[in-house]
Amino acid sequence: MEVIKTDIEGLVVIKPRVFEDERGYFFESFSARDFSDAVGPVQFVQDNESMSCYGVVRGLHFQKAPYTQSKLVRCVRGKVLDVAVDIRKGSPTFGRHVAVELSEENHLQFFIPKGFAHGFSVLSDVAVFQYKCDEFYHPEADAGIQLTDPALGIDWRIPYGKMILSAKDRIRLPLSPEDAL
Repeated sequence: MEVIKTDIEGLVVIKPRVFEDERGYFFESFSARDFSDAVGPVQFVQDNESMSCYGVVRGLHFQKAPYTQSKLVRCVRGKVLDVAVDIRKGSPTFGRHVAVELSEENHLQFFIPKGFAHGFSVLSDVAVFQYKCDEFYHPEADAGIQLTDPALGIDWRIPYGKMILSAKDRIRLPLSPEDAL
């Protein structure tokens, strides 16, 4: 696998070695040994999957301490724009984001360490999105920031009028220093 660093320390894109022939393709989607060698030790405890249609935007979500999560995400069907926003306390890149297009064609994965808010927009008719987490979901620690916060400057590549948002995501507040993890 190839590890591609981003402009924000800790956020990396993982490009697997894909073997293709007339039968289709094969790739190793996760190896604890290789992953640990590349980004450091992370023990994933929960796998999640969602299916969404075009226009769905999920995020920007995070869990408050002590239940912060690292995530390894990928799109196994369709195409999404995946976004991570730095909300680490004292980080020189606080409030900055990285956006990566993940698709069934490019097989890319995005590693989002603790201290980031995360979300994605669905750019294809349908997308199936999978992610590994190193902490279980705790409803009492559920938090998020407004995905259309102008200070973040995120281009979700979906017109606002066509965005499909959850009730919780519609009422999230803009990023503030109190959100820092």
